[in-house]
Amino acid sequence: MSHFAKVENGIVVNVIVAEQDVIDSGIFGHGWVQTSYNTHGGVHANGNTPLRKNYAGIGYTYDSGRDAFIPPQPYPSWTMSEETCLWSAPVAYPTDGKMYNWDEPTLTWIEFVTAE
Repeated sequence: MSHFAKVENGIVVNVIVAEQDVIDSGIFGHGWVQTSYNTHGGVHANGNTPLRKNYAGIGYTYDSGRDAFIPPQPYPSWTMSEETCLWSAPVAYPTDGKMYNWDEPTLTWIEFVTAE
């Protein structure tokens, strides 16, 4: 069994698990593109050949020119890596072990504080 993304107008609208021959039969319509659950950022978790940069999710874009699934841009200031087709903040995430949220108006990471 494999995972397939239904792509309409370049946007993923559904992801299913099916056999290739079922997809080829057309029973679910057309516009299905195979995706790999084990592929993230252009790397396959098991060392196999990565497929389409990232596992597809509903709302992702399928870019046929790059042959890649691209997640939605989380914030206007974030840029996409051509190598991974993932988005990065303009400021690196802090590595001090604390949790942070991105603050778009100030373009900074704000420490996440929980109420006790």
